[in-house]
Amino acid sequence: MLVLLPPSEGKASSGRGAPLKPESLSLPGLAEARAAVLDELVELCAADEEKAREVLGLSEGLRGEIAKNVELRTAGARPAGEIYTGVLYDALGLDTLDAPARKRAARSLLVFSGLWGAVRVTDRIPSYRCSMGVKLPGIGALGAHWRGAMASVLPEAAGSGLVLDLRSSAYAAAWKPKGELAERTAAVRVLHAPTRKVVSHFNKATKGRIVRSLLESGAQPAGRAELAEALRDLGYVVEDGEKAGMLDVLVDEIH
Repeated sequence: MLVLLPPSEGKASSGRGAPLKPESLSLPGLAEARAAVLDELVELCAADEEKAREVLGLSEGLRGEIAKNVELRTAGARPAGEIYTGVLYDALGLDTLDAPARKRAARSLLVFSGLWGAVRVTDRIPSYRCSMGVKLPGIGALGAHWRGAMASVLPEAAGSGLVLDLRSSAYAAAWKPKGELAERTAAVRVLHAPTRKVVSHFNKATKGRIVRSLLESGAQPAGRAELAEALRDLGYVVEDGEKAGMLDVLVDEIH
């Protein structure tokens, strides 16, 4: 099973580890596309802080993120699972998983990124600021930039198993499974059961808990029906969604 996750906007600090080694990142077929984004992002942020703030969509209070991008090649790098923070990653709690579940996480979790395309949680990266919705002056929209490179790399990463797609719409735009692979891809929507509405905070938290539950259980569902059954066995209320390939997970309490 391959689990596709969004990144977090907020990120932990890079720390003092060894700097980024681009050649060490997973999915080497994305290397050229990564280098293009990295080069332009660093150049933009080093040359014109005000333009960089506008391009990256940063508020005045986040101006310091621009300096972080300037230092991407020399800043300390940490495992991506430590860099990404926020509601989903707090609920997932990678650092508190037992050893077998951590090994499953290393094999099965793939985090999408405007800068890196996609990385595994064990890939060492620096902290950065660059969402998938950004349009860099030389490259253009990052979602479109990544689609070409992802078209051949991601099917290979998916292998023959189930793909569980928990990405937000901006990151889903970078790669959409096609053909036979689309048939074994499942997306999950989390609904507040009394209102049947999506609420952002507990949607993210519940997705984090779902991934944690699957990793801890060792479940390896082969398709959407098997995934639904596995989630029910883990205590979740699951229904078929309105859209093909979608499962709805119903939650009573917002937390």
